[in-house]
Formats: sequence, structure tokens, C-alpha cells
Amino acid sequence: MAHRSARDSYARLSERLNRFPQGAPPTPLLFDILGLLFSREEAELVARLPIRPFTVAQAARAWRVPKARARARLEELAEKALLVDIEQPEGIRYVLPPPMAGFFEFALMRVRGELDQRLLSELYQQYVSEEDDFMRELCLAGPTQVGRILVQEPAAASTPALEVLDYERAGEVIRSASAIAVGLCYCRHKASHLGQACDAPLEICMTFNTVAASLTRHGHARRVDSAECLDLLDQAYAQNLVQFAENVREGVGFICNCCGCCCEALVAARRFGTRETLATSPFLPVLTGADCSGCGRCVSACPLDLVSLATDSPNGWGMKRPVIDEEACLGCGVCVRACPRSALGLKRWQRRLLTPLNTSHRTILMAIERNKLQHLIFDNRVLWSHRALAALLGVVLRLPPVKRALAGEQLRSRYLEALVRRWDPLPGGGNRS
Repeated sequence: MAHRSARDSYARLSERLNRFPQGAPPTPLLFDILGLLFSREEAELVARLPIRPFTVAQAARAWRVPKARARARLEELAEKALLVDIEQPEGIRYVLPPPMAGFFEFALMRVRGELDQRLLSELYQQYVSEEDDFMRELCLAGPTQVGRILVQEPAAASTPALEVLDYERAGEVIRSASAIAVGLCYCRHKASHLGQACDAPLEICMTFNTVAASLTRHGHARRVDSAECLDLLDQAYAQNLVQFAENVREGVGFICNCCGCCCEALVAARRFGTRETLATSPFLPVLTGADCSGCGRCVSACPLDLVSLATDSPNGWGMKRPVIDEEACLGCGVCVRACPRSALGLKRWQRRLLTPLNTSHRTILMAIERNKLQHLIFDNRVLWSHRALAALLGVVLRLPPVKRALAGEQLRSRYLEALVRRWDPLPGGGNRS
């Protein structure tokens, strides 16, 4: 009976996680993961917390305890990197991050003696990389993705006329951040416990702004300045790592530096298809002239093995040139940098790629696409202002039935951007970075 009661606690926590757009399908394996990260009492408490960022007073009301006791428990959860605490002029607010990108990764961002990280890595490997449900739900449930690929800036510089916007540059994300933290790469740390890690740098996972401030405050990541972070970015370029950032234009919360062998995002791209799994950069590599020697360095550099060598001659004779699978290409530019003769350049896609304004914008789009918008709106423990709620409902409910069904596309408009700019309720968004 006690075992069943404990399972019920983690089932209630799972239900709470799945009210957010980035949830986690409930399975016995998930409950085992949650059992390592949360005590049974913690699971019961967190299951009663709001989806939106909340104050100590709101947590105290949800838990029916004095504010001093609630504050102490919230601090304990933040110390374990299960909650993110956000310092604001009016006081601290707390939020439960999604499993990914969120507290799944935070558990492996540093070495922790109080946590069985090897067992956790084994469970993560089964739940995230071997079973399909979690990654399918995260990546395939709608067109708006959690992360996007950034083009490598040295590769972009090889095409002088190419326009690269600020939010498409990792360097600009770093220079504009209010706080920067570096921790262990979750994917390669996990792989090291499984005996599968490559030799790419480990302490190179970058977080920014409110999340970085919280992680460094509790010792889960190391605070660095922009100069050191840019040096790490150069190391990532030299190692042919792919920059995978939060899929927003303002207040980017993270940049992962990914290898094709360990990175779960790139592994998922292999399994399910690049376009379905992540937002690619808006660039594609292109052969720029006759200087290509057919050396094949671009082939070996591609993290997803999407470059091959071929000749136009029907008999197979003649100089071989790179052939790029454009439909699956990440647009990272790694192959361009690898070319010793500068025979590869970049071009911008003709198709327009839509990047959400900030975390709030992306969260609402994902909620609409995954039929979870009602959980964001009717989270009675932390309400939006009445005007924000009315504006959001008005955009959707005034649409005719067919367009209402396509509200995900409709809400990619400037109306929603204006709404999000005014009532930005999520951490990491443009108004609070």
C-alpha cells in the first residue's frame, strides 16, 4: 500500500508537469526518474504549485502553511535545481521548469554526490533516447520547437553579402545577456556514465539571464563573463560542435554546444527527421566556385552525415563535389568552416522561418498546438491580469471555426507579440531578461 501511495504522489506530479506544453508522458520509467529527483513529500508539494511563476504567498496558500515554512521549502527545492527562483524588484518569484529543457538537464549540470547520477543517466537514456513517447511528444506534437540551430558566425563571415540578424548570432546572445553561467553538458555527462561519451568538451553548456542567475546562486553552474563565454564558443567552433539555442528572438535562455553522437536533439533529428524535430537555421551551404578539391573534409565534419561526394559523370569518373541533403540540413555551417579552400559558402533560405518573440510567445504557441492552452489560461492559482486574459481569449474566440482550429498560425501575428511584450509572465522573456 505504501508503494502504491508513493506512485500516486509521482502520478500527481506527472499530471502537474503535463499541464505545461513541454510535458512528459507518464510511464513507470518516468516515476522512477521523478523518484530519484523528488522525495515523495516534495512530489506532493510541487504537484500543487501553479504553472505560472508564483510568489511565496501563493505557494503558502496552495500548501496551506505559513509563509515562513513555504519560503523554506521553496528554497530547498531551488537548492536542488527543481525550481528556478527569479529575483525581481518586487520580490522573488518561483517557477517549476519543464523536464526538458529544464530540471532533467539541471540534475547533471554538475557532479552531485547526493544523487545517483549513474542510475539517473541510465533511466534518462531509456526514457529519452530509447523509448519514443517522450521525444515524440516534445518534438512532433506541433511545429513550434523548443530549440533552434544557430549558424556558426565564422562560417557566415565567409559569405560577405550574407545578412545575419542579431538573434541568429550566438555571439550577440552572449554579449547581450544579463547573466551567464556554464555547466556540464547534460548529454555528454549522461553518456560518460554509460561509457559512451566522446572527447568533446564537457563544461560548455551555456545558460543566460534569469535561469543563469538562479543556477549560479545555488551552485549548479559557474558564473562567467561574456569574454570567457565567447572563448568557450570559439572552442566549440574548433571542435565542430553545433550551437543549439532556445527558439526565441529575445531573452535566449540557453545555448548547447552539440556533437552528433551524444546530443539528444541531434540524435532525435536522426530518428524523426530534422525539420520535424528542431528549428534549423535559415541558411544552407552552397558550393561557391571551382576551387573544391573533393578532399571530403566537409563530409567528415557534418554532425548528421548529410554531406556526400559525387560526380556528375554517369560513369562515376571525374572530380567529386559535395552533395548536401538540403531537406535535412541543420544550416549550422560546420561544413563551410571545415573547407580548406573556402569553396563552400552560405545562402539564406527562400522559405520564411518563424521564430517566436520570447519564451512567453513560444510557450503559448506550443500550448495551442498541443491542445494545452486552457491550462495556461485557467491556472487559477496564478492568474494573468483580466485585460491580458480577455485579449488572449478575444484573439482566439473571434476567429471563425476553421481559422480557430488553425489558431496556432493565427497567433503568430503581431497581435500576440504585442500582448506578450505587455504582459510577459514567464521567466526568460524579453521584458525580464
